[in-house]
Amino acid sequence: MIHAKEPTGHPSAWLVTKMALMVCLIVSFGVPVLAQDGIGPVPTNAQPRSYGDGWVCDLGYRVEGAECLALDIPEHAYPTGRSYGTGWECERGYEVVNGASCDPIPVPANAFLRSSGYDWQCDRGYRQERNACVSIDLPEHAYLTEENSGAGWSCHRGFVADAGSCLPIAVPANGYLTNADYGAAWDCERGFVEVDGRCDAIVLPANAFLEQDSYGPGWRCERGYELQSGGCIAIDVPQNAHLNRSGNRWSCNRGYQLSDGACLLGR
Repeated sequence: MIHAKEPTGHPSAWLVTKMALMVCLIVSFGVPVLAQDGIGPVPTNAQPRSYGDGWVCDLGYRVEGAECLALDIPEHAYPTGRSYGTGWECERGYEVVNGASCDPIPVPANAFLRSSGYDWQCDRGYRQERNACVSIDLPEHAYLTEENSGAGWSCHRGFVADAGSCLPIAVPANGYLTNADYGAAWDCERGFVEVDGRCDAIVLPANAFLEQDSYGPGWRCERGYELQSGGCIAIDVPQNAHLNRSGNRWSCNRGYQLSDGACLLGR
């Protein structure tokens, strides 16, 4: 058992030392031994270590006392050289069964083995349903996608999916397609605003400019003007005041306070 002398100084130093010892113990018990080596005379199916003393078993053998015994490696498997576990793994395209054999991974029709070699994927134009690959019923005005889930297709631009079909999107005059995956399928051109499914022209009052926000009238007053009764009225900036950042309001200068619509020196 490891004993540590309590260090002098601040109490936290002892806590840090104790935690470090605990980590070392956990690592020493948790990390598997990778080497398959021993000491003494080199047995059959072994060779001296490339560095240091001792010997190591050949690939496909495992140390047992002072000997290197052959692993029971099933067909379609290869030795890993590790001293823990079975010591072997299945080849690409095979999977372990009951920890004793390597059976072929069942790949259904219209599918292929993934590059990892551990799973399969349906061919293009097919989608997975449990352990089979079924043909994708591609509607008119649609194209195949690379998604492994869902319908496996998307509608062409200008069409929207509805009950397994691709229906044309009705875009009003002065509107355009947004190509958005969600939300509105169309929007109004600059200078127009959506009203009851239409794109009506924006009536721009004097001293205003277009501002195509998703809300509001679609325009904004110029700097020095404020919105009143649907129009842009010049702002009467009182003495000792200035227009704020937006340009459509005013604020008292520093050192002055608002009182009855005027900016007066603070007390």
